[in-house]
Amino acid sequence: MNVQNDLPNGQLPAGQLPPVLPGSTIGIFGSGQLGKMMTTAAKLMGYRVHVFSPDASTPAGQVADREFQAAYEDVEAVEEFAKSVDVITLEFENIPVAALAAAGKHVKVYPGDQALAIPQNRSLEKNFLRDHDIPTCEFRIVRTLDELKAAGQQIMPGVLKTTSGGYDGKGQYVIRSADDIETAWAELKTDEAILEEFIEFQYEFSVIGARSANGQFAAYRSFRNDHRNQILDVSISPSGLEASLDAQATEVVQGIMEGLNAVGVLCVEFFYRDGQILVNEMAPRPHNSGHLTIEGHATSQFEQHLRAVCGLPLGATAQVAPAAMVNLLGDCWSGGEPNWQACLELPGVSLHLYGKEKPAAARKMGHITAVADTVEEARRLAVAARDSL
Repeated sequence: MNVQNDLPNGQLPAGQLPPVLPGSTIGIFGSGQLGKMMTTAAKLMGYRVHVFSPDASTPAGQVADREFQAAYEDVEAVEEFAKSVDVITLEFENIPVAALAAAGKHVKVYPGDQALAIPQNRSLEKNFLRDHDIPTCEFRIVRTLDELKAAGQQIMPGVLKTTSGGYDGKGQYVIRSADDIETAWAELKTDEAILEEFIEFQYEFSVIGARSANGQFAAYRSFRNDHRNQILDVSISPSGLEASLDAQATEVVQGIMEGLNAVGVLCVEFFYRDGQILVNEMAPRPHNSGHLTIEGHATSQFEQHLRAVCGLPLGATAQVAPAAMVNLLGDCWSGGEPNWQACLELPGVSLHLYGKEKPAAARKMGHITAVADTVEEARRLAVAARDSL
């Protein structure tokens, strides 16, 4: 809700930051598809956008007002970028700390130091959850093969993951028996890893929360997620999770965001197992599972993120129609250019292409959303649209 006050000359209450209003310039570290959708939302709201990444002709760069191309380690370029904008956010969390510190000398950078440092590292993330009594899987931090063998005597089967850098199934290895341990350790080639309990779950779901620079919190109802080859394949909303567990998950997300002092949107991925919810991991940015909010909700996750980092009132998170989303991977191009016309002939279907130059197997090239009278019909339409390609 908007904060009202009776202070003279439009002064803000003590401690409240002045908002970054439309007409200002938003900076984004990273320039992939999340940056593109964030930029598109910002332009609709009346902002200018500058993006920064090591690459040129990027998805976000195609729609931004200015694209800075330089290494994140180039402090001089980072500072030039920071001086050109009024606030900075990011589309992925693995930005070098030195770049964030350099930018932070000139302008606010969100989601904030702690909100970035902890999700960047799985061992810090899991310890944070445990220290805050948030339900998660059993885990052990391991730094040598011998430590992994000892941990394997307590956790088996398990999933061995690098503590940083992994996503979409990369940087992890399923250990089903002691015979897999040496292969797993050699495969990951890391000095530190985390062995997590292998969870036999009924399904996965995610909750996206938003917290503004002035402390306001809001969340979307949960999204149910299905993965294929460890990459998100289909998301639907409503998820079907019972209301009491949905409320419990939202409380967890709010607690995490307050504990991290996170500003922006943050996605928490959960496992559902026999009436229990367990936190799997979190991402302090817009998330793949929230793409369906563009058509399915009153405020998209991208607009909500911008409202939060700019200190504006958060938007309504109400769902306007049952919705589903399917990812489009580079495999869809294996037979040539996909049949976009057939896809778009289906009612309630929207196509989002990211503008990446070269399709490749397992590379996210776009997504399709569908809205309908029921979530089952939305899912059927989204999958049928992808199949028609």
